[in-house]
Amino acid sequence: MRLASQIAVLAIASSLTHYAAAYQGGHRDIYHDSFGHDLHLQKRNILSDNTQLADSYDFVIVGGGTAGLVLAARLSEDTNHTVLCLEAGDTGDAVKSTIDTPALTYYQSLLGSSYDWSYTTVNQSGANNRPITWPRGKVLGGSSAINGMYMVRPDKDEVDAWAALVPGGSDNWSWESLFDGMQASETFTPPSDAVQQAGNIEWNTVSHGASGPVHVTYPGYMPPIVGDWTETLANIGIPTSVDAYGGEGWGAFIATSNINPSNWTRSYSRSAYIDPLPPRSNLAILTNATVTRLIFSNGTTLNATAVEFASDRNAARMTVNVNKEVILAGGAIGSPHVLLHSGVGPSDVLQGAGVPMLIELPGVGQHLQDHISTQVSFQTNATTSAELHASNTLPDGISESAFLSYINSATAYANLSDLVGLDTFQSFYANVMSAIDTSAATLLPSQDPGVIAGYKAIYKATANLMLSQVGQVEILLSLTGTPQGAQTIAIQAALQHPLSQGHLFIATSDPFDYPVIDPAYFAHSADRTLLREALKIARRLGSTAPLASDANALVELSPGSTVQTDDEWDTWIASAFGTEFHPSCSCAMLPQAMGGVVDKDLRVYGTGNVRVVDASVFPIQFSAHLMAPVFGLAERAASIIRAEWNGVAAVQSNSSSSTPLSGNNTTTTTPTNSQNRALWVRPSISVPALVTVALFALI
Repeated sequence: MRLASQIAVLAIASSLTHYAAAYQGGHRDIYHDSFGHDLHLQKRNILSDNTQLADSYDFVIVGGGTAGLVLAARLSEDTNHTVLCLEAGDTGDAVKSTIDTPALTYYQSLLGSSYDWSYTTVNQSGANNRPITWPRGKVLGGSSAINGMYMVRPDKDEVDAWAALVPGGSDNWSWESLFDGMQASETFTPPSDAVQQAGNIEWNTVSHGASGPVHVTYPGYMPPIVGDWTETLANIGIPTSVDAYGGEGWGAFIATSNINPSNWTRSYSRSAYIDPLPPRSNLAILTNATVTRLIFSNGTTLNATAVEFASDRNAARMTVNVNKEVILAGGAIGSPHVLLHSGVGPSDVLQGAGVPMLIELPGVGQHLQDHISTQVSFQTNATTSAELHASNTLPDGISESAFLSYINSATAYANLSDLVGLDTFQSFYANVMSAIDTSAATLLPSQDPGVIAGYKAIYKATANLMLSQVGQVEILLSLTGTPQGAQTIAIQAALQHPLSQGHLFIATSDPFDYPVIDPAYFAHSADRTLLREALKIARRLGSTAPLASDANALVELSPGSTVQTDDEWDTWIASAFGTEFHPSCSCAMLPQAMGGVVDKDLRVYGTGNVRVVDASVFPIQFSAHLMAPVFGLAERAASIIRAEWNGVAAVQSNSSSSTPLSGNNTTTTTPTNSQNRALWVRPSISVPALVTVALFALI
């Protein structure tokens, strides 16, 4: 069957009205009413220009990305609060089909376009002095609109290690609390029988959400080679995880993705949290609005009284007043960038950039961590999605939309003993721990005593995870093409718990100048060792049954037979690795005396009404992709904020149910009736075959 877009089919599809938004107070279809009239309800809360803004809002959210739109939807459920969300990027309407179609993550990526911030690090000595590109979503939905769509959760031990780093952290950020937030964000749908059998997929429904805004499931098509994945990992000693989403995510499994199974489209923060909403007079979302700084009142504890923004470098600066709080949700780069330009950060950085210091907070931009990755590629005779896409061919019995929902999802998390052996992992850990003081003295970009103390605390917490079953590296199977062509597969390896910590800072007072980003990749030698050993596992998998069958006929293409010794691996890695697109920790939740930026309630130290809600607040990296924990973080943050301003206790963890979107509430609790869940889905979209690009997994 040919993969061809038919205009007539699209016309019919666009007039369908049977996909409904069934939550209380919602609309049956955000595209058309029962008469086929275009209502454009998805734009009711999205403003076209700043002349439509009110003078002030109770809550001003900086960043309409993965976390920001969760906050916008949840905080505006209370009619006694007004909410404004400012997003630097565009709406994404012009590239809606590209965003909506999962497979185009690989074949027509928005990376490098105007919908990508396209940050670049400074030259990295551990990368043969190369700069590394850092894509981030610059569009409503942020990186959730352009990423690889992995919905992978961290492990219980990791989350509890985070909570232990901040006084009172277990009140808000224990595993049980974050687990509730992640459940509240999702509606899980099991795979079809055919997909389950093809992928040999196991899951535990109890660990998933049942009525949250984000749809989570498996693709509508699964190449048969995926079914070999977990058995192959088991054959080299890495077990299959039967419940990767309940706090024990180590081992091999087939990951879920943020896909709406009703029409096989991407389910991301805009489509999940904003598009289904009825019109809300207390919610405004303004695009093409880059926040340039926060304006503070005078006093011992500073309160943000206004937010300044502009459409571009040359445009007039506008301000909007703040009645209650500013919530930064700009991500691991955007949030510290705004704080620094607002005069909140290390004194030497602010002085060097010519920004007057209002609050000396040395940890802003420090503790920066990222996942890094590369891959071993193989020629194969197996059917790959890239080969089918390139040949414009559909598998028998598979619709075009189901085929285009396929994205890579076979993964595994290998612990330290998997990497270096049972006889060696304890001595490896001991060597790492013995180097903590030397590392703090020689590898840290800041010499502030508090930041050094925080570095050591993060280092120790990260190293201690080596003694657990938590994965130190991620190993992924990619069937969406490599630089060697469509008839290839890749087994990717990604470091999950770097001991190297970098930083970012501003060099000028112009907020439209990008910050200087230095992740200090491979500053700590243990990081290189762990990635090298993971790549050896990737190579070994290529020669292990059943993945290495006569039918699959795997032949290694890269790095190839010339790379054998550790030195040869290290030389090759330096020229081949890049980011796995998961920067975090740059506004770390730590005590202020340890270089922390936010407290357990996400409030920025020294301010009375500024919080940060995004991946920058995680003090340690997780053995996971960051989209699921960021959704969970935002759900928990919304509960904390609403409780404070509504005069009630924050919702405590119950690990029992998801939280559907609702219309405006006059009460202070979020409804839990599963009949009110947001069920809106889009008409299916047919997209022509396009050029293949390699992509790992943006947040």
